[in-house]
Amino acid sequence: MHRKPFLDLLENYHTSLPDEMHMHQQVIDFVKNNPDCFKREFAPGHITASVWIVNPTFTKVLMTHHAKINLWLQPGGHCDGDSDVLAVAQKELEEETGLSKYEIKPTIFDVDVHEIAAYKNDPTHLHYDIRFLTIADDSHDIIISDESHDLKWFTLAEAQEQNANRSIVRMIEKTISLKF
Repeated sequence: MHRKPFLDLLENYHTSLPDEMHMHQQVIDFVKNNPDCFKREFAPGHITASVWIVNPTFTKVLMTHHAKINLWLQPGGHCDGDSDVLAVAQKELEEETGLSKYEIKPTIFDVDVHEIAAYKNDPTHLHYDIRFLTIADDSHDIIISDESHDLKWFTLAEAQEQNANRSIVRMIEKTISLKF
């Protein structure tokens, strides 16, 4: 079963945050009950992979100003049928930032389930987003992709000013806890 390695990764992830605990279970149930969970075409929703990129001192985060959604977010994207979510996250990282030197942690950093509004031929659906912590030097060159209006390193406070959505704030709080 192509979902088993991913389910194992999910089962090994633990969070004490009530909102994330609920979403974590949602993702597990979704994957167990939907063989097409990695396909973008699966109308109810699909697994996506993203990276939360911090500098080595955990004081800055790299965010992209997503062209379609018009928000500052972490880089990431659709699995498009690939069940290796970590590999998808790494591919999206490189495509959306141009970074080639980084350390991506192989364990889940955060889980989020959020609704994506209907757009062109895509109906409203859910993204079951799996986030991986990545460490990269904030002095390395970055490249804005076609999917973005901008790409920028922010302090954690600036990142929260740009996007105060609970999903982003939760990752900022986790980053702060890692600094100590």
